[in-house]
Amino acid sequence: MVTLTLLEPQQKTPIKQWCFENSSVIRIGRATDNDVVLTDTLVSRHHLELRQVSSSSNGSSWQVTSQGTNGTFLNGVLVIQSILTNNSLLELAQGGPVLLFQIQEVTAQESGWRSQQLGGAKENFATPISSKSKPASSSSTCTHEGNSPKNLFCIHCGQPLTVQQTIRQYQVLRTLGQGGMGTTYLAWDTAGVIAGQPQLLVLKQMNADMAKIAKAQELFEREAHTLKSLNHPGIPKYYDFFVEGGKKYLAMELVHGQDLEKYIYTTGPVIPKQAIAWMIQTCDILNYLHSQDPPLIHRDIKPANLMVRNYNNQIVVLDFGAVKEIGTTPGTRIGAEGYCAPEQERGQPLTQSDLYAIGPTLIFLLTAENPFKFYRQRGRNFRFDVASVPTITPQLREIIDRVTEPLPRDRYQTAKELAAALAACH
Repeated sequence: MVTLTLLEPQQKTPIKQWCFENSSVIRIGRATDNDVVLTDTLVSRHHLELRQVSSSSNGSSWQVTSQGTNGTFLNGVLVIQSILTNNSLLELAQGGPVLLFQIQEVTAQESGWRSQQLGGAKENFATPISSKSKPASSSSTCTHEGNSPKNLFCIHCGQPLTVQQTIRQYQVLRTLGQGGMGTTYLAWDTAGVIAGQPQLLVLKQMNADMAKIAKAQELFEREAHTLKSLNHPGIPKYYDFFVEGGKKYLAMELVHGQDLEKYIYTTGPVIPKQAIAWMIQTCDILNYLHSQDPPLIHRDIKPANLMVRNYNNQIVVLDFGAVKEIGTTPGTRIGAEGYCAPEQERGQPLTQSDLYAIGPTLIFLLTAENPFKFYRQRGRNFRFDVASVPTITPQLREIIDRVTEPLPRDRYQTAKELAAALAACH
């Protein structure tokens, strides 16, 4: 049996897995008629082919043939055709998706198993399951031998290798992050109530000390309520909200990617074309939020809350705890320094306040510097001065200037209008 595992580029952790039991040819590429479809712009429509070239009682020999425009790298070496060894790494184009190739002999017990993609999302894992509903207890005899230390699931029985704790039907596999409001975990929904089958997700737990603060409780519950009412590919899907052992939990979609703050600090500034593309995508998500009835204002647009998906380079907006409906009474000042519009500083946010944050976000993406560094007095007001940044063209500078005007009425009035201006930028 051949297993192909898509790995996260930096950490080399598994993102998705495909199992091929009786295949002698496996085709990989961007086109939908491939056995493994990778929707990455660096990947050619029919990028490479894996073919079984010999078989014996000792196992099988597989060969890779590259047909991709941007080339294929086998364990870091550019190849046209080569024999594959177990645990080979295949990189589809320089900086493209990385696949781990593994081969194992299938036992008679395993031969009835099939692989199944979970949850319908491209970045979820696949796990072997029995076509005849294998009892959960049968996996207890599995020794989990031969697994990579970074594997979340056993390649033999398909069960999680390490479970930190179990909360209701959710098995906590690892801690993803800790913030002031709560702790986020990577969890495995064993019951499969959400998607009709087990799947990976994010489980967010409200911190005990925050639970004592009424405002914090309100923000945590607001995030759950908001996500439940929204449906957009650029917004994490809501799955569940519950209280267990006196603690509040929110279960939501796992987005495989990196937030733009970490991305820029890791790789440095991006080219204007990429920064503009990401901000146009962000505008599309903001347009969706602002078009709700009543309109929703995110109030915390900043690089750390904009995640770029690994598999398609598309933006996902995170952290809906600060979302506010237009028309409600002025409230708590929320917003990151340097990204927060003047009226929002005063606790009176508008939809144009979200658009304001696009200006400093662009500055950060193009300079890798805190935008506050470019905030200087100009006349009576403080404005962003990016005239000295060579990658910011006069046309883009004009857009940043207009979207960060001190008065909301002087800015672009809608996300669609801002997106159109960015799209016309050269």
